[in-house]
Amino acid sequence: MFNEKRVLDALMEGEGIFSDIFADERAYTFIQLESGRVEKLERGEDAGIGLRVIAPWKSFYASTNSFDEAHLVDLARQLSRYCEGKARTAPGAVRTSLAGRYPFSISRDPGDVPAGEKLALVRSFESMARKMEPRITQVRVVYRDTRQNVKIFTSDDGTVEDSRMQVVLSVLLVGQDNGEMQTSYEAVGGFYGFEFFTDDLIEGLAVKTVRRLQGLLAAREAPMGMRTVVLASEAGGTMIHEAIGHGLEADLAMEGLSCYKGLLGTAIASPLISVVDDATIPYMRGTYAFDDEGVPSERTVLVEKGVLKNYLFDRFHAMKHNMGPTGNGRRESYRFRPIPRMSNTMILPGGDDPQKIIASVDDGVLVVKMGGGQVDTVRGDFVFEISEGYLIEKGAAGPMIKNATMMGNGLKVLHDIDMVGTDLGFGIGTCGKDGQGVPVADAQPTLRIPGIIVGGRGG
Repeated sequence: MFNEKRVLDALMEGEGIFSDIFADERAYTFIQLESGRVEKLERGEDAGIGLRVIAPWKSFYASTNSFDEAHLVDLARQLSRYCEGKARTAPGAVRTSLAGRYPFSISRDPGDVPAGEKLALVRSFESMARKMEPRITQVRVVYRDTRQNVKIFTSDDGTVEDSRMQVVLSVLLVGQDNGEMQTSYEAVGGFYGFEFFTDDLIEGLAVKTVRRLQGLLAAREAPMGMRTVVLASEAGGTMIHEAIGHGLEADLAMEGLSCYKGLLGTAIASPLISVVDDATIPYMRGTYAFDDEGVPSERTVLVEKGVLKNYLFDRFHAMKHNMGPTGNGRRESYRFRPIPRMSNTMILPGGDDPQKIIASVDDGVLVVKMGGGQVDTVRGDFVFEISEGYLIEKGAAGPMIKNATMMGNGLKVLHDIDMVGTDLGFGIGTCGKDGQGVPVADAQPTLRIPGIIVGGRGG
């Protein structure tokens, strides 16, 4: 290992006001099965160093696979030369060292599980799914596990270490009937060990994805026009993540690229709505003890009873705007600089019975799962696919619909929501931004939106 003080001193030889070293080591397994054929089976390791120095107000970054001290010092000095001006003496404070601690445990490290057992898991899902539905034409199953060990050295806070585990199983079914083709996708996982993949979980996943596919093959075309929409908690927090969450990330919110810029302390939503980002929830995909800048994770209140309370800050934007970091400086790996990112983002439960929310609608749409979409963070406009939706007829869920989309504006939707359920459902994903992806989760209770545009081919 290298002497981090020498590297940090070299980074601070220019006019930098902060610097850090991000040491990243990870081991992973990746398996992709395509209709019975193993397309990929990889077991690998990756390791490297990211160096950064901040000067008002620019960030200079470099990465390398080398852990050689002389090379790192030379690279650090090259970065420091971009910070032109009077040299700044590196802080002489007593350095601290902290290690990440989690209030939950992993009983079976995926790194100790033979690849053959993981492959058997993947094959078992395909076998179950095909037995349930003969109209399935294609099955894609992707398994991934990752153990990431990071060590972060900063010019003012000292050293932190964190060890993170991720397992994910994602499945895609394609079915065809009378020339009609439909797909059903689902993903499960989080900060778990291999014990997460029980027989019951795999069977339940197969039943869920197959039933959705069967429903879509028999579904009617979605209606078109303004509708009352009920977002079930099962849909997870896709809407909060895309239509609202990204707009609250400080690099967008503080730099004029978000419709939420300058609205701190302002009512941006119904008083029924409270939103938090919480990286401390046990087992969630967006959970970590420290972010990728060495800041402790926390539960950040973003919206409280409709009022905007905070944004999601990394160190750079917190320093620039004289705010406190919220533990949301994240990066995909040592190859990338940290930027503000969500972790586990959710609308908190309210006081309405979810069944009564559905019963309150005479003519509308129940959304059980949302697919991909697009959002304009400047204006707040969004459009999402509805992967699983049903007509609501006289207070009851009716026929399934297909080829549906939902369009609206995040600020307007937040204000319009008039019923919030007592339940809470999570979804998982890998969030892409600025060319890098990080693991996240999102959640919401059942929500009623009185008027939103549903796009479809039906009347």
